Amino acid sequence: MKAFLLAVALAAGLAPLAAEAQPQSAGPTLAAVRQRDLLVCGTSTGAAGFSLPDSRGEYRGLDNDLCRALAGAVLGDAAKIRWVPLTTTARLPALQSGQIDVLIRTVTWTQSRDTANGLNFTGVSFYDGQGFLLRTSLGLKSALELVGASICVVAGSTNELNLTDWARTNKIDYRPVVFEQNDEARRSYLAGRCDAYSTDASQLAGLRASFPHPEEHVILPEIISKEPHSPVVRHGDDQWFDIVRWSFFALLTAEELGITQANVDSFLTSQNPEVRRLLGLVGDHGPLMGLDRRWAYWAIKAAGNYGEIFERNLGMATTVGLRRGLNDLWTRGGLMYAPPIR
Repeated sequence: MKAFLLAVALAAGLAPLAAEAQPQSAGPTLAAVRQRDLLVCGTSTGAAGFSLPDSRGEYRGLDNDLCRALAGAVLGDAAKIRWVPLTTTARLPALQSGQIDVLIRTVTWTQSRDTANGLNFTGVSFYDGQGFLLRTSLGLKSALELVGASICVVAGSTNELNLTDWARTNKIDYRPVVFEQNDEARRSYLAGRCDAYSTDASQLAGLRASFPHPEEHVILPEIISKEPHSPVVRHGDDQWFDIVRWSFFALLTAEELGITQANVDSFLTSQNPEVRRLLGLVGDHGPLMGLDRRWAYWAIKAAGNYGEIFERNLGMATTVGLRRGLNDLWTRGGLMYAPPIR
């Protein structure tokens, strides 16, 4: 009789499929992470607000906290991470070759990267766009006035390609000064080797804040590209793709529900069905990905919700000083939107 009723419910689309599903066994990436008891996370060689070692050598930034949340979801411990700092040109090959488990490093999601490089982008973790930084003494008000200027840019980045496209479209002759790493470009700009520096606007804000005299530099108003950043994994391991994607979505859902790193324990007695599913009090949403039922609880415990992570690393109280803007929740006019956990 039970089998008959289940068959009827399935046919009607009413059965609680998640509750009936069998827990997944560990796929290749999850198994490797568990065996070494360590998440190997590819990060930046230096981007203020996203990934930068502090005075004690601890990596701090939005990207680093997303890695910590993932380590919490998978291993229950945000400290179980091996950081691998990667240049722009080395970052994708490092993931393709298996040197790292996941790449969370100001990487722009593009069609060619998503299809031709054996990679999968899991979800937009930060909406950005490319801009221009230059000295106020130049007296320029628009990027269209950069005719004949020398512009610092990083090799192998979407920024280099975007700059070429923008200049061709607007018939602007400029001299590119190309570097392997962001830090090289920063030092060269400060030394006066180029008139302007072009990269993601959020990074320009961080760079400007780090300068000895920030008021001597200005970020022009033009944004010349779309730069959606996303954690990246290899093709061929759907389970790991799901884990990385939903660990991020869990942080957005937590913010929507008012769950923070500090108060998450108080929500363990909540009767809100959405809260109970998120924190593993009901359902098999963790086991469906090969994880513990409390996977999202441990992710939130490790780094906090998305809003906390943003404000801690990039918000108005930091030296970077960014407003949420497009990176705010959809309920507040932003683009951040998590599919339901159910």
